[in-house]
Amino acid sequence: MKRIDSVAEMKAACREITRAGRSLGFVPTMGALHEGHASLVRASKAQCQATAVSIFVNPLQFAPNEDLAKYPRTLEGDAQMLQALGVDVLFVPTVEEMYPAGATTYVEVGGISDRLDGRSRPGHFRGVATVVAKLFEVVRPNRAFFGQKDAAQVAVLRRMARDLDMDVQLVICPIVREKDGLAMSSRNAYLNAGERQQALVLNRALMRVLYEADRGERDVAKLIAVGESVMAEEPAARLDYFAMVDPDSLAAVSDLSRGALVAVAAFVGTTRLIDNLLLTPR
Repeated sequence: MKRIDSVAEMKAACREITRAGRSLGFVPTMGALHEGHASLVRASKAQCQATAVSIFVNPLQFAPNEDLAKYPRTLEGDAQMLQALGVDVLFVPTVEEMYPAGATTYVEVGGISDRLDGRSRPGHFRGVATVVAKLFEVVRPNRAFFGQKDAAQVAVLRRMARDLDMDVQLVICPIVREKDGLAMSSRNAYLNAGERQQALVLNRALMRVLYEADRGERDVAKLIAVGESVMAEEPAARLDYFAMVDPDSLAAVSDLSRGALVAVAAFVGTTRLIDNLLLTPR
């Protein structure tokens, strides 16, 4: 596995792969890797002839009051994991390498970036779109792999890639969960034992909505109320949002005829967690 920290070297390594006629998969991450990330790497290796991974804690997607300084950084362990998975190239740029002095260009995906997490974290998706656009240009992958857990991010990046005619296919992989249902997340490392149990309420709320929908409930407002009532059963969880939206536009839905993304975000202790599921058309 090549480990590269400069944009110029990463471009050269990736062009060498694609010019040789090999398909290139790409998994962008912020490190603190877990089985969810490993599943993306495995998907890339199954679909592409070479796989590149980036580890970069992107300051542009953190607000001043968020957890940039304490975000878990486990680079050496991450590199060992990726080596064992058979990754071909690992890109680990510094902030200065990704954002040279005087950089003033940002990518803003209008009409969608202020929904769900974008509403709760103003400017977050501008930071996400900017860094991913830069990484796509550096790597120029055939396919890029993302997790369904970050469903709002997926919608924003799909729109960006479409609007900017980016020659990359986004592949969205299923959420990977712990045995008790908690969605895997790097931020789970912040949770103490008590909070870890309290965090299970997010998945319980989603499962209750799925149960009611499967029983025939079609009223979106009633389903949202069901989810919110389950969240309220765990007083330690502070609800940010519980929503049912179109998975592509993130706009609220009024019926389930075309399906829906059921998404939840909540603070458990000081840790903000997200989870979601997709309801099929009903």
